[in-house]
Parts: sequence; structure tokens; C-alpha cells
Amino acid sequence: MKYDDLIVTSLGKCSVVSPLKTSQHEDSPVYKFVKDDERILYEGTLESYYHYRDTNENPASFEKAGPKETIYFEPAKTKVAIVTCGGICPGLNNVIRALVNQLVYRYGITRILGIQYGYEGLIPKYNHAVIELTAPMVSDIYQSGGTFLGTSRGNQDVEQMVDTLEILNINVLFCIGGDGTLRGAHAIFKEIEKRKLRIAVAGIPKTIDNDIDLMQKSFGFETAFSIANDIIMNAHNEAHGAYNGIALVKLMGRDSGFIAASAALAIQEVNFVLIPEVPFDLYGPRGFLKLLRKRLEERHHAVIVVAEGAGQDFFDSENAERDASGNIKHKDIGIYLKEKISEEFKAKEFPHSIKYIDPSYIIRSAPANANDSKFCNLLSQNAVHAALAGKTDFVVGYWNNEFTLVPIPMAVAKRKKIDVEGELWWNVLEATGQPISMKNR
Repeated sequence: MKYDDLIVTSLGKCSVVSPLKTSQHEDSPVYKFVKDDERILYEGTLESYYHYRDTNENPASFEKAGPKETIYFEPAKTKVAIVTCGGICPGLNNVIRALVNQLVYRYGITRILGIQYGYEGLIPKYNHAVIELTAPMVSDIYQSGGTFLGTSRGNQDVEQMVDTLEILNINVLFCIGGDGTLRGAHAIFKEIEKRKLRIAVAGIPKTIDNDIDLMQKSFGFETAFSIANDIIMNAHNEAHGAYNGIALVKLMGRDSGFIAASAALAIQEVNFVLIPEVPFDLYGPRGFLKLLRKRLEERHHAVIVVAEGAGQDFFDSENAERDASGNIKHKDIGIYLKEKISEEFKAKEFPHSIKYIDPSYIIRSAPANANDSKFCNLLSQNAVHAALAGKTDFVVGYWNNEFTLVPIPMAVAKRKKIDVEGELWWNVLEATGQPISMKNR
């Protein structure tokens, strides 16, 4: 990671005095404005300090998010669009509401369009109407899950999308979504740049799996594992109430097991956590089924949490289907495990009772909890500050407990995964008592 990799693109010089500045009183200022050269270190260790000191390099760092004293866009002449894409996630409506409120009440921007059903809303053939958003219209939407604007998956024609932005006279586009949405936002930015247009493209990271790189966390994640906590507790009660009772709970996590790991740490009643980052065997002396039987023989109940992307090596991946966003459609590891556990124990006449629980869509559609709601609001406020200051092709991040601006290409270069030699996974192993490896030699 180098200093230059984390430089955010700007549309040009900021020469408009921010309404946040003009609304201040000299004797009681409200905002501490952020300067362009304020940055947040990527690495905060003493070791990295010595490295950069000895090599005389600029340390890798993020641009600090926050309000600017002067901005690029003149609020009275600025028109904004908001779009939500991909799967639903707790907090989407909080972000929409916070964007509208910040634009209206802090910057005096009232021309705000809601693009319906994701990037499809920018393609003429779908004929989705746009919504003129007002603060009263969105005042209560945070109380509901899902997205007020609707969503969709899949790639759309970039030239047509930018044509629509031109026709609508949009100055700022806010794209709320995960890595696929952000890649689409970057493609829109490149087409805008090619046409030499002055349109800012801002990303707000939405992934319930918490797997966007260079970010401590994303909104919806905390709500997800909080709800999963209650579900696992009930699953534990179910397992504990039967002789050799097994509760198998499948949670979200296509490529990263953060929800499964965090929920297991929260509840401390989980005996096995299976995640995409850690391969495992089913059979053999060190295989999962052998260890599960040992657990049942000793304690007569077991709780298993599996992330949806775990164990995909058990399936044929050569002819794997892909969804509209281009992601490989994972096979259902939850049902597969349930069947294999039942087959193994029935074949060996080992008495057991197994219950399979998949609460994924219940969790995804829930409204955000208080802490996620707060996080959504702060992400949105910082996205507005940056976009109106002419920053573009960026996503709002969170690093070392500070809000940052990250170039979209860097955020989507790879997925964030659990470090299996790091503290989080070691904490899970300690909480569950499962072995470091369930692979046979």
C-alpha cells in the first residue's frame, strides 16, 4: 500500500464558501473544518513508523472525511440523485434519510431525485419513474427495513446511465451498495471523466458481510450479528432440550465469515463455527463429523454456525451458475451439512435430533439497530461533505475510529476476509473449543 494509491480524485478548485461557514457565529463556531492535507494513517504501529522514518517515504494514509470551509458546487444550482443497489441490508433507509436531511437542512439543496430499483432506474427501457425526495417524505423511513427506493442487481449499460444523468442535469450521484455497486459507480465515473462532465460520484459502502476492504466496518453488520445472537440463543435452547440435540444455523457470509464469528463471540454457546476462510474435512479422524460426534458423546448437545460460503469445495464449481451481479451462486452448505450429519449418524445408529435454521432473509430485512443507525447517519453526512467539495470516485470509509475517503478502485480491489492467524479467529477458537484445524493430514 502506497501513499499515492489512496489519493482521492477532485473535480477542481473549491471556491464557494460553504453554507456551514456562513451559518457560524465568529464567537461560537459550530464546525471544525477539515483541510485537504489532513490524513489518517493506514498503519498505526511503531514498527511502521520506524519503517517510514528510515526509508523517508510518505506513509500510506487516507484523506480525512469531514466538512470543508469552501466547496465546489454552489448549493442553489446543485441537483443530486440517490440510488440503492444489490441485496437489502439493515440501514439502507437510514442512509437515504440522512443524505436528504444533510442536503436540505445543512446545505440548502432541495433538488434531490431518488432513482428507483438500482441502476435499472438510469436505463430508459425499464421506464422506472424517479422520485423527487423531500425531508418530510423520508422522515419516518428509517423505522422500516429494506430500501425506500427499491433495488436491483446486475450490470447496466454505462453510457446509457450517464446519458440519463446528463438529461436529468445531475451534479452529484450517491451510490449506496457493496463491491458490485461500487464497481458500477467507478465505471460511471470513468464515462463521466471521458465526457469531461462535472458530476461527482460518491459511494456509501453497504455490505452486511462486512467484507469491503480498507474499512473497519460497514453499516448493517452490527444489526445482523445482533439479531443472529438472539436466533443462536433460541437454537441453543432447542438443541439443549433434546438428547444429542444438534442446532445448525446458517448465516450470511459469501466470502467472509465475520457475521458467524462475531455472533459466536457474542453468544458464547456455539461449539463449531464454519467459515469460508477455513477449509475443513467432513470425514476422517480429524474431520468435522468425528469431532461433532465426540462433542455429543460428552455433552449431548451441539450448536453449529456456518457461513453461507463455507465448504464450497464440497461442490462441483466447474459449471457453477452466476447471479445477475456476476457472483458465483453458492450451493446451500446448510442443507448439505444437515443431510451429511443425518446420513452419518443414521448409518452408525447414533441417536440424534437435528434442527436446521436459515434466518438470512429475516436478518437482511430488519431495520437498523441504534448503533448502526448512528453509523449510517455519520457515513451519509461525510459523503455529502466530500461530494459537495468536489471529491469524486470515492467511498466513505472508517479506519482507526475515524471517517475517511477511499478511492473506489482501492476499496474493491479485493475482499476483506478474516485473518485466520489474527485475534478475531483465535477468540472464536477459544470461545467454541473447536480445534485449529479440521483437516486430515
